[in-house]
Parts: sequence; structure tokens; C-alpha cells
Amino acid sequence: MFKNSALFRLHLIVFLWGFTAILGKLIHANAQVLVFYRMLFASVFLYIFIRFVRRESMYVPRKLLLQLAGIGGAMGFHWFCFFYSIKVSNVSIALSCLSLSTLFASFLEPLVFKRKIDLSEVIMGIVIVVCMLLIFKAEFQYKEGIFFGILTALFGTVFGVFNGKIFGKTTSGNIIFYEIFSGFLILSLFYTLTGQISHIHEISYRDLALVIILASVFTAFPMLESVKLMKYISPFTLILTVNLEPIYGIILAFFIFGQSEQMSPIFYIASVIMIGAIIVNGVIKARKAAKQVHI
Repeated sequence: MFKNSALFRLHLIVFLWGFTAILGKLIHANAQVLVFYRMLFASVFLYIFIRFVRRESMYVPRKLLLQLAGIGGAMGFHWFCFFYSIKVSNVSIALSCLSLSTLFASFLEPLVFKRKIDLSEVIMGIVIVVCMLLIFKAEFQYKEGIFFGILTALFGTVFGVFNGKIFGKTTSGNIIFYEIFSGFLILSLFYTLTGQISHIHEISYRDLALVIILASVFTAFPMLESVKLMKYISPFTLILTVNLEPIYGIILAFFIFGQSEQMSPIFYIASVIMIGAIIVNGVIKARKAAKQVHI
């Protein structure tokens, strides 16, 4: 019963993550403004939940706080590049580029965790690069969106890998809160230095309401819930399900936005191959891990 409930909640979370791209297109405010308010409101919601609902201590050592700030900065730029990619291209392009995260992780993870590079990951990376080149050639009109989509994958990989490095050093709530709040502060400083901070007020009440929904239902809630599910979900199931995020998002975008999300046949073929390669790699890794446990 608990397992079935956990699987449902996991699919719900992945669906919510996939829907963030839809909200990104529905919100008319530019990417800078959108991410600024998303991180601000998500920080507020998380602080209230951790401090007054869970009543947990929010103390973390200074060294860990600096590490969380660095990871939070990567998260902030990951979100900025993701929504900017959507604004200058479309949801399908931004989501398909997320597949490159696996390629970047195949090189970054061994460096951070000091392990050998996995040959299967390199082969899968080559497959993904070939598919992305096909997409770039077929959808050249979206070249700016693809460029920022690639940056999205890169910053997302940095965030994900280093997050794994510090997991367990404090509560999951503290990790998520300090990362998002630090990301908000770093982006605010970046906007100030580049003169973009003067445009932060340029947001309608409609967009503000959608950003609040994005920050609460589609950010704070799924992040906290995903950590809880680690107790009930196997790594294999987690890997397999999370890779459905681009599929959910691309299908939803096609039905919601119609013509603007209609891509060439090459795009869909390349996207299916990339996602399939990632899932197959996840299956292989999970089986290897299971064999090691039994041994």
C-alpha cells in the first residue's frame, strides 16, 4: 500500500516538474523577473514550513552554508537559462535539451566523487550529442533557445552532482531552503551588477499569481516531497520515472499550445532516442548496483 502510494506521489511530482515549463510559457514576464520571484516566494514558503510547521532547527555550519550558497547559485542560473530558453524558443526545445544533463554528469560526477569514467555513460553521451546535432540542424531557427537549453543542462548537472556530495550533512529542508534562498541572493546581486534589477517590478498581477503557484505547488512542495519518497522508492524506479519529465512536458505543451509547439519529425525521433538511451542507461546502472548488493 505504501509503495503504491509512493509511486503515485512520485509520478505526481514528475508531472508537476514537467508542468513548470508550461507555466513558464504562460507567464508573460521575462525570465529574469520570473526566476527572481519564483526563488523569493519559494524561499518564503519553505521558511514558514520548516520553521513554524515542522519546527526544525535551521542552523547550519558556516562552511556548509557557503557550499549550499554555491550550489544555490548554480540552481538559480539553471532556472534562469531554462525559462529564457522557453521564452526565445518553446517548451519542447527547452525540455529536450535537459537530456544533455546525463552527458555532463558522465564527466563531472567521476571528478567530484573520484571514480572511474563509465564507458557506457560515454557511449550514451555520444548518442545524445549526435541527437542534439540533428535537432540543432532541423530546428536551426531556435538556435538561441538550444544554446540556453544546453546551459540549462550544464548548470543543472553542477547543481545535481554537488547536491549529492553534501546530502545528509543537514536536514533536507535546510538544504533546499538555503540553496533556493542563496540562489535568490546571488541572482539579485547579478541583476544589480548588470542593471537588470530596475526591471524587477515589471510584472502584472496575473503573472504574480501564476509565479506564486509556481513557487509553492510546483517548486517547494515537489522538492520536499521528493526527499521523503527516497525512503520508499528504489533508485531504479526513481531514475526511470524522473526521465519521464520531458515526455510529460512536451506532450502537455503540444496539446495546450498547439501550433507553436509543433516540431519536425527529426526532433521527435531524436528526442525519443535520447530519452530512451537515458532510461536504458538507468536500467543498466540499477541492475549493476543490485548485483553488487547481492554479492
